[in-house]
Amino acid sequence: MTTFAAMTWNVENLFRPESGASQADRQQFHRKLALLADVINRLDPDVVALQEVGGEEPLHDLQQALDGTYPHRAISAFPDGRKIRVAFLLKRAVDEQEDIADFPPGPALDIHDLTATGGSTPINRMGRGALRIRVTKNGLTVDLITAHLKSKLLTFPRIGGSSFTPRDEEERAQAAGIALMRRMAEAVTLRIRVNSLLEGNNRTPLLLLGDFNDVPEAQTSLILNGPPGSEIGTQGFDQPDKGDDVRLFNLAPRIPQDRRFSRVERGRRELLDQIFASEEFFPIGQDNRRVLPEVDSHIDVEGQLPSVGDDPGERTREIAPDHAPVTASFEL
Repeated sequence: MTTFAAMTWNVENLFRPESGASQADRQQFHRKLALLADVINRLDPDVVALQEVGGEEPLHDLQQALDGTYPHRAISAFPDGRKIRVAFLLKRAVDEQEDIADFPPGPALDIHDLTATGGSTPINRMGRGALRIRVTKNGLTVDLITAHLKSKLLTFPRIGGSSFTPRDEEERAQAAGIALMRRMAEAVTLRIRVNSLLEGNNRTPLLLLGDFNDVPEAQTSLILNGPPGSEIGTQGFDQPDKGDDVRLFNLAPRIPQDRRFSRVERGRRELLDQIFASEEFFPIGQDNRRVLPEVDSHIDVEGQLPSVGDDPGERTREIAPDHAPVTASFEL
Protein backbone atom coordinates (compact mmCIF):
# COMPACT_ATOMS: atom_id res chain seq x y z
CA MET A 1 0.00 0.00 0.00
CA THR A 2 1.25 3.48 -0.91
CA THR A 3 0.23 6.76 0.69
CA PHE A 4 -0.02 9.60 -1.80
CA ALA A 5 -0.70 13.15 -0.61
CA ALA A 6 -1.27 16.27 -2.70
CA MET A 7 -1.81 19.94 -1.90
CA THR A 8 -3.15 22.89 -3.85
CA TRP A 9 -2.46 26.46 -2.74
CA ASN A 10 -2.95 29.86 -4.32
CA VAL A 11 0.02 31.64 -2.77
CA GLU A 12 -1.11 35.12 -3.94
CA ASN A 13 1.36 37.33 -5.76
CA LEU A 14 4.55 35.32 -5.26
CA PHE A 15 6.89 37.74 -7.04
CA ARG A 16 10.58 38.21 -6.41
CA PRO A 17 11.33 41.90 -5.63
CA GLU A 18 12.71 43.79 -8.59
CA SER A 19 16.34 44.84 -8.78
CA GLY A 20 16.78 47.94 -6.66
CA ALA A 21 13.83 47.12 -4.38
CA SER A 22 13.99 48.48 -0.85
CA GLN A 23 15.30 46.48 2.07
CA ALA A 24 11.77 46.39 3.48
CA ASP A 25 10.41 44.83 0.28
CA ARG A 26 13.16 42.19 0.27
CA GLN A 27 12.51 41.36 3.91
CA GLN A 28 8.78 41.08 3.23
CA PHE A 29 9.45 38.61 0.40
CA HIS A 30 11.69 36.46 2.60
CA ARG A 31 9.08 36.45 5.37
CA LYS A 32 6.53 35.25 2.87
CA LEU A 33 8.85 32.49 1.65
CA ALA A 34 9.47 31.41 5.24
CA LEU A 35 5.73 31.26 5.96
CA LEU A 36 4.97 29.24 2.81
CA ALA A 37 7.86 26.85 3.45
CA ASP A 38 6.82 26.30 7.07
CA VAL A 39 3.26 25.40 6.08
CA ILE A 40 4.30 23.11 3.23
CA ASN A 41 6.85 21.27 5.35
CA ARG A 42 4.38 20.85 8.20
CA LEU A 43 1.65 19.44 5.95
CA ASP A 44 4.25 17.36 4.07
CA PRO A 45 2.47 16.42 0.81
CA ASP A 46 4.21 14.49 -1.96
CA VAL A 47 3.23 17.12 -4.53
CA VAL A 48 2.35 20.80 -4.14
CA ALA A 49 0.27 22.52 -6.85
CA LEU A 50 0.75 26.29 -6.73
CA GLN A 51 -1.11 29.20 -8.29
CA GLU A 52 -0.08 32.86 -8.63
CA VAL A 53 3.63 32.12 -8.99
CA GLY A 54 5.47 35.02 -10.64
CA GLY A 55 7.92 32.95 -12.68
CA GLU A 56 10.88 30.59 -12.32
CA GLU A 57 12.80 32.86 -9.94
CA PRO A 58 10.35 32.97 -7.01
CA LEU A 59 9.60 29.27 -7.49
CA HIS A 60 13.33 28.57 -7.13
CA ASP A 61 13.43 30.84 -4.08
CA LEU A 62 10.61 28.85 -2.47
CA GLN A 63 12.49 25.63 -3.19
CA GLN A 64 15.51 27.08 -1.41
CA ALA A 65 13.37 28.10 1.57
CA LEU A 66 12.08 24.51 1.76
CA ASP A 67 15.67 23.42 2.39
CA GLY A 68 15.80 20.54 -0.05
CA THR A 69 12.53 18.78 0.85
CA TYR A 70 11.06 19.50 -2.63
CA PRO A 71 13.98 19.27 -5.06
CA HIS A 72 11.88 18.98 -8.25
CA ARG A 73 9.66 21.54 -9.93
CA ALA A 74 7.58 22.22 -13.03
CA ILE A 75 6.08 25.52 -14.15
CA SER A 76 3.64 26.56 -16.85
CA ALA A 77 4.96 28.32 -19.93
CA PHE A 78 1.75 30.37 -20.21
CA PRO A 79 1.37 33.21 -17.66
CA ASP A 80 -1.44 35.74 -17.69
CA GLY A 81 -1.09 39.50 -18.19
CA ARG A 82 0.10 39.93 -14.59
CA LYS A 83 2.84 37.32 -15.25
CA ILE A 84 1.40 34.86 -12.74
CA ARG A 85 1.26 31.16 -13.60
CA VAL A 86 0.70 27.70 -12.13
CA ALA A 87 3.48 25.40 -10.97
CA PHE A 88 4.34 22.23 -9.06
CA LEU A 89 6.90 21.41 -6.38
CA LEU A 90 7.63 17.71 -5.90
CA LYS A 91 9.63 15.32 -3.77
CA ARG A 92 10.17 13.07 -6.79
CA ALA A 93 11.26 13.69 -10.36
CA VAL A 94 8.73 14.61 -13.03
CA ASP A 95 8.25 11.77 -15.54
CA GLU A 96 6.23 13.85 -18.04
CA GLN A 97 5.24 17.50 -18.37
CA GLU A 98 2.57 19.05 -20.61
CA ASP A 99 1.22 22.58 -20.99
CA ILE A 100 -2.53 22.90 -21.54
CA ALA A 101 -3.50 26.27 -22.94
CA ASP A 102 -5.16 26.25 -26.38
CA PHE A 103 -8.90 25.77 -26.63
CA PRO A 104 -9.83 22.64 -28.62
CA PRO A 105 -12.41 22.92 -31.41
CA GLY A 106 -16.06 23.02 -30.42
CA PRO A 107 -19.04 25.38 -30.20
CA ALA A 108 -18.71 25.80 -26.42
CA LEU A 109 -15.26 27.26 -27.01
CA ASP A 110 -16.24 29.82 -29.66
CA ILE A 111 -16.09 32.93 -27.48
CA HIS A 112 -14.94 36.53 -27.93
CA ASP A 113 -13.53 39.31 -25.79
CA LEU A 114 -14.09 43.06 -25.84
CA THR A 115 -11.46 45.29 -27.39
CA ALA A 116 -10.40 48.69 -26.09
CA THR A 117 -12.47 50.37 -28.82
CA GLY A 118 -15.65 48.40 -28.12
CA GLY A 119 -15.23 45.73 -30.76
CA SER A 120 -14.67 42.00 -30.29
CA THR A 121 -11.77 39.63 -30.76
CA PRO A 122 -11.67 35.80 -30.57
CA ILE A 123 -10.39 34.10 -27.42
CA ASN A 124 -8.36 31.03 -28.41
CA ARG A 125 -6.66 29.91 -25.20
CA MET A 126 -6.83 29.88 -21.42
CA GLY A 127 -5.96 33.14 -19.71
CA ARG A 128 -3.51 31.20 -17.54
CA GLY A 129 -2.23 27.93 -18.92
CA ALA A 130 -2.86 24.72 -16.99
CA LEU A 131 -0.06 22.23 -16.41
CA ARG A 132 -0.04 18.42 -16.38
CA ILE A 133 2.72 16.34 -14.87
CA ARG A 134 3.22 12.61 -14.32
CA VAL A 135 5.06 11.38 -11.24
CA THR A 136 5.82 7.96 -9.75
CA LYS A 137 6.03 6.97 -6.08
CA ASN A 138 6.80 3.40 -5.00
CA GLY A 139 5.67 2.08 -8.36
CA LEU A 140 2.45 4.15 -8.33
CA THR A 141 2.24 6.48 -11.36
CA VAL A 142 -0.10 9.47 -11.09
CA ASP A 143 -1.17 12.22 -13.48
CA LEU A 144 -1.77 15.64 -11.93
CA ILE A 145 -3.19 18.76 -13.57
CA THR A 146 -3.18 22.14 -11.88
CA ALA A 147 -5.20 25.08 -13.12
CA HIS A 148 -6.16 28.64 -12.18
CA LEU A 149 -9.39 29.52 -13.97
CA LYS A 150 -10.61 32.97 -14.94
CA SER A 151 -11.23 35.21 -11.95
CA LYS A 152 -14.61 36.70 -11.12
CA LEU A 153 -12.80 40.05 -10.92
CA LEU A 154 -13.80 42.14 -13.95
CA THR A 155 -11.35 44.18 -15.99
CA PHE A 156 -12.23 46.47 -18.88
CA PRO A 157 -9.88 46.91 -21.86
CA ARG A 158 -8.49 50.36 -22.52
CA ILE A 159 -6.02 51.62 -25.08
CA GLY A 160 -2.59 50.96 -23.55
CA GLY A 161 -3.92 48.93 -20.61
CA SER A 162 -7.06 48.09 -18.67
CA SER A 163 -9.32 49.43 -15.94
CA PHE A 164 -11.33 48.00 -13.08
CA THR A 165 -14.05 50.62 -13.70
CA PRO A 166 -16.55 50.21 -16.58
CA ARG A 167 -17.55 53.10 -18.83
CA ASP A 168 -21.19 52.26 -18.27
CA GLU A 169 -23.56 49.48 -17.25
CA GLU A 170 -23.61 47.96 -20.72
CA GLU A 171 -19.83 47.47 -20.69
CA ARG A 172 -20.00 45.98 -17.19
CA ALA A 173 -22.67 43.50 -18.27
CA GLN A 174 -20.73 42.53 -21.41
CA ALA A 175 -17.49 42.01 -19.47
CA ALA A 176 -19.25 39.98 -16.76
CA GLY A 177 -20.81 37.70 -19.36
CA ILE A 178 -17.50 37.22 -21.16
CA ALA A 179 -15.72 36.42 -17.88
CA LEU A 180 -18.29 33.72 -17.15
CA MET A 181 -18.02 32.27 -20.66
CA ARG A 182 -14.25 32.33 -20.44
CA ARG A 183 -14.21 30.42 -17.15
CA MET A 184 -16.67 27.95 -18.64
CA ALA A 185 -14.53 27.49 -21.77
CA GLU A 186 -11.45 26.90 -19.62
CA ALA A 187 -13.34 24.25 -17.63
CA VAL A 188 -14.47 22.59 -20.88
CA THR A 189 -10.86 22.59 -22.13
CA LEU A 190 -9.73 20.81 -18.97
CA ARG A 191 -12.63 18.35 -19.13
CA ILE A 192 -11.80 17.41 -22.73
CA ARG A 193 -8.13 16.83 -21.88
CA VAL A 194 -9.09 14.78 -18.82
CA ASN A 195 -11.39 12.65 -20.98
CA SER A 196 -8.53 11.80 -23.33
CA LEU A 197 -6.31 10.80 -20.41
CA LEU A 198 -8.88 8.69 -18.55
CA GLU A 199 -10.96 7.00 -21.24
CA GLY A 200 -10.03 3.32 -21.40
CA ASN A 201 -7.23 3.86 -18.87
CA ASN A 202 -7.49 1.98 -15.57
CA ARG A 203 -3.81 2.15 -14.70
CA THR A 204 -2.92 5.82 -14.14
CA PRO A 205 -5.05 7.71 -11.61
CA LEU A 206 -5.52 11.43 -12.16
CA LEU A 207 -5.90 14.46 -9.89
CA LEU A 208 -7.16 17.83 -11.10
CA LEU A 209 -6.49 20.52 -8.55
CA GLY A 210 -6.18 24.26 -8.30
CA ASP A 211 -8.05 27.54 -7.93
CA PHE A 212 -11.26 27.22 -9.97
CA ASN A 213 -12.57 30.64 -8.96
CA ASP A 214 -16.00 29.22 -8.23
CA VAL A 215 -17.64 26.94 -5.70
CA PRO A 216 -18.31 23.18 -6.10
CA GLU A 217 -21.98 23.81 -6.92
CA ALA A 218 -21.18 26.16 -9.81
CA GLN A 219 -21.70 24.94 -13.36
CA THR A 220 -18.00 25.36 -14.17
CA SER A 221 -17.14 22.96 -11.33
CA LEU A 222 -19.91 20.54 -12.28
CA ILE A 223 -18.55 20.32 -15.83
CA LEU A 224 -15.31 19.00 -14.35
CA ASN A 225 -17.08 16.27 -12.37
CA GLY A 226 -18.16 14.34 -15.43
CA PRO A 227 -21.39 12.28 -15.50
CA PRO A 228 -23.61 12.99 -12.45
CA GLY A 229 -25.11 10.37 -10.18
CA SER A 230 -22.19 8.96 -8.18
CA GLU A 231 -20.86 11.95 -6.26
CA ILE A 232 -19.29 11.41 -2.84
CA GLY A 233 -22.06 11.22 -0.27
CA THR A 234 -24.72 9.94 -2.68
CA GLN A 235 -26.23 6.45 -2.77
CA GLY A 236 -24.58 5.80 -6.10
CA PHE A 237 -21.03 6.48 -4.91
CA ASP A 238 -20.32 2.87 -3.87
CA GLN A 239 -22.03 1.36 -6.92
CA PRO A 240 -19.85 0.95 -10.03
CA ASP A 241 -21.18 2.92 -12.97
CA LYS A 242 -20.40 2.96 -16.69
CA GLY A 243 -19.50 6.65 -16.36
CA ASP A 244 -16.81 5.96 -13.76
CA ASP A 245 -14.10 5.50 -16.41
CA VAL A 246 -13.95 9.25 -17.10
CA ARG A 247 -15.67 10.61 -14.00
CA LEU A 248 -13.89 12.94 -11.61
CA PHE A 249 -15.03 13.00 -7.99
CA ASN A 250 -14.93 16.37 -6.25
CA LEU A 251 -13.40 15.82 -2.81
CA ALA A 252 -15.16 18.86 -1.30
CA PRO A 253 -17.66 16.75 0.72
CA ARG A 254 -14.72 15.17 2.56
CA ILE A 255 -13.75 18.53 4.10
CA PRO A 256 -15.43 19.06 7.50
CA GLN A 257 -18.45 21.33 7.02
CA ASP A 258 -17.17 24.08 9.31
CA ARG A 259 -13.90 24.20 7.31
CA ARG A 260 -15.35 23.78 3.82
CA PHE A 261 -14.05 27.05 2.43
CA SER A 262 -10.69 28.32 1.24
CA ARG A 263 -11.27 32.05 0.77
CA VAL A 264 -13.46 34.75 2.27
CA GLU A 265 -14.79 37.49 0.01
CA ARG A 266 -16.75 40.33 1.60
CA GLY A 267 -17.50 38.06 4.53
CA ARG A 268 -18.72 35.16 2.33
CA ARG A 269 -16.93 31.83 2.74
CA GLU A 270 -16.20 30.09 -0.58
CA LEU A 271 -14.40 26.86 -1.49
CA LEU A 272 -12.60 28.07 -4.62
CA ASP A 273 -9.63 25.73 -4.24
CA GLN A 274 -10.74 22.21 -5.08
CA ILE A 275 -9.38 18.74 -5.78
CA PHE A 276 -10.99 16.30 -8.22
CA ALA A 277 -9.89 12.64 -8.27
CA SER A 278 -10.43 9.81 -10.75
CA GLU A 279 -11.99 6.50 -9.67
CA GLU A 280 -8.61 4.80 -9.23
CA PHE A 281 -8.09 6.92 -6.10
CA PHE A 282 -11.00 5.09 -4.39
CA PRO A 283 -10.06 1.41 -3.99
CA ILE A 284 -12.76 -0.99 -2.80
CA GLY A 285 -12.34 -1.89 0.88
CA GLN A 286 -13.12 -5.11 2.71
CA ASP A 287 -16.67 -3.87 3.31
CA ASN A 288 -17.15 -3.53 -0.49
CA ARG A 289 -17.30 0.24 -0.15
CA ARG A 290 -14.90 2.72 -1.71
CA VAL A 291 -12.12 3.87 0.59
CA LEU A 292 -12.25 7.65 1.06
CA PRO A 293 -9.24 9.96 1.37
CA GLU A 294 -8.50 12.39 4.17
CA VAL A 295 -9.18 15.91 2.89
CA ASP A 296 -8.95 19.29 4.60
CA SER A 297 -8.86 23.01 3.96
CA HIS A 298 -6.23 24.43 6.29
CA ILE A 299 -7.98 27.69 7.05
CA ASP A 300 -5.98 28.33 10.23
CA VAL A 301 -2.36 27.81 9.16
CA GLU A 302 -1.68 31.52 9.71
CA GLY A 303 -4.42 32.91 11.92
CA GLN A 304 -7.79 33.49 10.27
CA LEU A 305 -8.31 33.96 6.56
CA PRO A 306 -8.85 37.65 5.76
CA SER A 307 -12.04 38.90 4.15
CA VAL A 308 -11.03 40.42 0.82
CA GLY A 309 -12.68 42.83 -1.60
CA ASP A 310 -12.47 43.65 -5.30
CA ASP A 311 -9.29 45.74 -5.31
CA PRO A 312 -6.22 43.46 -5.76
CA GLY A 313 -3.95 46.42 -5.02
CA GLU A 314 -5.05 46.38 -1.38
CA ARG A 315 -3.05 43.20 -0.70
CA THR A 316 0.21 43.83 -2.52
CA ARG A 317 2.15 44.02 0.76
CA GLU A 318 0.45 41.13 2.57
CA ILE A 319 2.60 38.15 3.57
CA ALA A 320 0.00 35.43 4.23
CA PRO A 321 -2.01 34.39 1.14
CA ASP A 322 -5.74 35.06 0.98
CA HIS A 323 -6.39 31.39 0.11
CA ALA A 324 -6.06 28.38 2.39
CA PRO A 325 -4.09 25.33 1.24
CA VAL A 326 -6.25 22.27 0.57
CA THR A 327 -4.80 18.76 0.96
CA ALA A 328 -5.87 15.21 0.16
CA SER A 329 -4.17 12.00 1.31
CA PHE A 330 -4.92 8.64 -0.31
CA GLU A 331 -4.09 5.04 0.61
CA LEU A 332 -3.57 3.09 -2.62
